[in-house]
Formats: sequence, structure tokens, C-alpha cells
Amino acid sequence: MAGTPEGARLATILALVSALAHAVFGAMQKGRYDPWLTRGAIDGWLCILSAPIALFVVPWPNFTTGLILVGAILVHFAYKVTMALAYERAAYTVVYPVVRGTGPLVTVIAASLFFGEYFTTMQWLGVACLSGGILLLAVRNIAEEVIDPRTLKLGLLWALVGGCLVAIYTTYDAYGIRQTPDPFTFLAWFFFVTAIDFPLLASWHYKRLKVQPTLGPLVWRGFVGALIAWISFGGVLLATRLDKVGEAAVLRETSVVFAALIGWFIMGEKVGPRRLFLMCLVALGAVIVEMGG
Repeated sequence: MAGTPEGARLATILALVSALAHAVFGAMQKGRYDPWLTRGAIDGWLCILSAPIALFVVPWPNFTTGLILVGAILVHFAYKVTMALAYERAAYTVVYPVVRGTGPLVTVIAASLFFGEYFTTMQWLGVACLSGGILLLAVRNIAEEVIDPRTLKLGLLWALVGGCLVAIYTTYDAYGIRQTPDPFTFLAWFFFVTAIDFPLLASWHYKRLKVQPTLGPLVWRGFVGALIAWISFGGVLLATRLDKVGEAAVLRETSVVFAALIGWFIMGEKVGPRRLFLMCLVALGAVIVEMGG
């Protein structure tokens, strides 16, 4: 189906489902637990759930895919550490929009360089609307922060680095899943090997905490987060195999809109007219990118 109109439609659906799942994934992590422990619990379950599929269900990766997976371990470890550092220093509502607003803009540029993808002027306008709307959401949330300015600046710096790493891993993973004969081999082994590192790091971090939280609720949250991660990251990876990497990356960032809606309707958070306008701007940008090609 790759390269066909049917494949393009399926890629759009997968990217939007991935966006919704990612919003739920983000809401689960919203300020409830230490970011190192949360990610460690999620990755622990990802490793446990993916191992049987990788080892006994899908074909094993060839030598080339194996090398690509080694690179994926390094890139995703850097991303996860960066995000934990950002969340330690700034609020979720500040970090998340900065990361998600920077990621698609850099990914579209990277996809044009590495995959020869072409965006029309109308699509670039859509990217500007989407990334601009997301970053303006971050600016609005920054204005409400009351933490130390130096700490906030460090959090924003790590968030910007995280956004660049999102672009790097999106482009790299798209290359990996396109180079693998069976995409489900790449998916299963990707979730297996890239999830081994953080549970070990989280265990070390847990032992160093002065106040150690109860692990039961965290383990349950990690299990649910792992299932959602399969949908979120697996969906967007399949979308990048079926159609343009840049379009999949942009559509996935509508997760910011879904996250705001979850906060509004489920968590009882106030939205307000300015935030509602920016959400509409993000959604409009995604529509322009999809329809302007």
C-alpha cells in the first residue's frame, strides 16, 4: 500500500490515532510521579510485552536492521533523558508544547533533505500555523509560571533539545522501518531493545530518592502507558512507511489539541478564548498540510 492513495489515507488515520494516543500518554504523566520513574515503569512493561513478539512471532531482523536498531537505542535514550531533565525543571504544560512545536518543523526540513519530500507553499503555511500555534501555547503557559527564572530557562533549553531529538528520531525511525523487509519486525524489536535501558536507570534513581513513592500505582500506570505507547509510536511509524514522513509528523502533533480537550472535558481544566483560538490554529494547520499537498 505504500505510495498508493489507499496507503496515504491509512497513513492519515494512523497519524491521527497516534496523536490521540500520545495525548492520553502525556496526560498520564502529567505531574503525578517523578519523570524518571514514570518512564522507567512504561519502558519496563514495553520490554516485557514486546519481548515475546520480537523473539517468537515476527521474523528476526537482518544485519542491516540490527545496526539501525543499535542507533535507535542511542537516539531514543538521549531523547528520554532530555525529556526527564526538562520535566524536572519546568511544568508539563510548558515543556510539552515546546517539544511538540519544534519537532514537526525540524522533521519536515529533515525529511526534505533525506527522503526528497516536497512541501508546497500551502503546506508550509500549514506547518507555520501548527508549529506557531503550539509554541504560542507554550508562551501563554510560560507567562503563568512562578518558578525561578533560571530553572525555567534550563527547562526550556532542554525542551528545545527534546524537540530537535523528536525530529531526529522521527526521521531515523522512518528510515529504519522503510529499510526493514517486514515492518512489524522493526516495530517489535524497536519497542523491545529501546526499552531496556530506562528501567535500569529508573531503578538506580529510585534508590537515590530520599522519599520513595509506593510502586504499586506506578507499575499499573506503566502497564497502561506501554499499551498506549504501542498505539502511539507504532501508529506513526507505520504512517511514515506508508506515506510522507513530514506529513505524518505534522498530523501527529495535533496531539496538543487532543491533550487540551482531555484537560478541558475530563480533568476540568479551564481553556479560555485565547487557548481555544490557538487550538483551532493548530488544527487548521494540520488540515492545510493534509489538503495542500
